[in-house]
Amino acid sequence: MQSNNIAILEKANAAVAKGDNEGFLNCCTEDTEWTFVGDKTLRGKEAVRQYMATTYLEPPKFMVERLIDGGEYVTALGKISMKDQQGKMVDYSYCDVWQFRDGKMAALKAFVIEEPKESGPGKE
Repeated sequence: MQSNNIAILEKANAAVAKGDNEGFLNCCTEDTEWTFVGDKTLRGKEAVRQYMATTYLEPPKFMVERLIDGGEYVTALGKISMKDQQGKMVDYSYCDVWQFRDGKMAALKAFVIEEPKESGPGKE
């Protein structure tokens, strides 16, 4: 049986996929904290809002491969594609570990790895 936390994450991801960043942020606590392992940490909803405004130049494309319910934690495995600052589509694999509090997403620990470019005949 699907947990309520998985349903909240799916609702939030659907909002982002439609370009509705505020709909996504409504699913987050005010003090949400996002840690991108090996990169940066965003503290608070406003920091996440600013990140989304500059990173999601157009809605990213998600392919969720698996959602794992761990009580107050939900782990999401999948792929995401989004445009970089130059407008080029970049593909990533990710593992997100979301912590929930009072029915909202309170923390994220994200492991994101850019997919290698294919090379060879007919490939860039």
